[in-house]
Amino acid sequence: MKKLISKLHIRKKLPPPTRITSETIEQHREHILAGGRKFKYPLQYARHKLIINTIIISVVAIIAALGIGWWQLYPAQNTSEFMYRVTKVLPVPVANVDGQPVFYSDYLMKYLSSVHYLTQIEKVNIKTDDGKRQIEYIKQQSMQDAIADAYALKLANSMNISVSESELDAFIKQDRQSVNGEVSEQTYYAVILDYYNWSPAEYRQVKKSKLLRQKVSYAMDKNSNAVLKNINDALVKDPAIDLKALATSISSQTGTKVNYGTSGWVPKTNQDGGLAIAAAKLKKSELSSVIKSTIGDGYYVIRLLDTNDDRVSYDYIQVPLTAFTNSLNSVIVKGKVQKYISIPDVAK
Repeated sequence: MKKLISKLHIRKKLPPPTRITSETIEQHREHILAGGRKFKYPLQYARHKLIINTIIISVVAIIAALGIGWWQLYPAQNTSEFMYRVTKVLPVPVANVDGQPVFYSDYLMKYLSSVHYLTQIEKVNIKTDDGKRQIEYIKQQSMQDAIADAYALKLANSMNISVSESELDAFIKQDRQSVNGEVSEQTYYAVILDYYNWSPAEYRQVKKSKLLRQKVSYAMDKNSNAVLKNINDALVKDPAIDLKALATSISSQTGTKVNYGTSGWVPKTNQDGGLAIAAAKLKKSELSSVIKSTIGDGYYVIRLLDTNDDRVSYDYIQVPLTAFTNSLNSVIVKGKVQKYISIPDVAK
């Protein structure tokens, strides 16, 4: 029995016959598979280890990238064009106003545009002491503007107010009017790019935010309605009343500051919130009805003083909008505005 087992054991270790026949094919097959197994299992182990290492390296790289990005944005306050593009993709906040995030990209878009205008149009050297002060002031104004836009968006959502694309198109079309006619879109956006370094999409975003803030401001300002009624009553009683005297009288009666001013000679298409366009439709010494300014600074009543072929001169009284500004100031005083970067307080 032992001899038989020994012979079988020896037979297993013998190399396969050189000739492949129907009787030896299974033996050849087993020999080839056995030779491949010694490569298969180590390879499987190496692949498993490779995947684990790749995951670890990827996680470490992502954490490092996030850490460097956080440091560049917040402690270092990198305001480069590259970081602006990064924040357009990653909507990280630069501040928070009453629970509404203020996005870093909105702040940088305003800041970089103002710096572009300062250096390219006004030719200010930002490396001088005066230039550095102006840069600090631009940071302050850009942050305040971004906070105001974010707060307006918060209020707009609660008041179900929005700006449609058609309203935005109409505003831009009106803005393209000039003394010589309507400026083409190509020329219009070329000027925007030259002055503010904004693409058409960025410019539309900025204007949409401003129009939304205007809508919110008008919707909130209920006090102005009572002031306007007093003005209307006075004008109906005496259409020839001096507007400067009327502004002083209404201010004392209502406790709301009513402003008076004159335009001087301006083009009929002057970009002044629609006042020059309205004045061009009046007869000399004629009063307008109440005008809702398209730049969101209040209600106006104007009187045409004089006109010629392409210019007008008018005086006006203005009822400014105060509700939105007062509401935002109240939120700031209550400590509901958090800034995630340090912005110097620079006097104008």
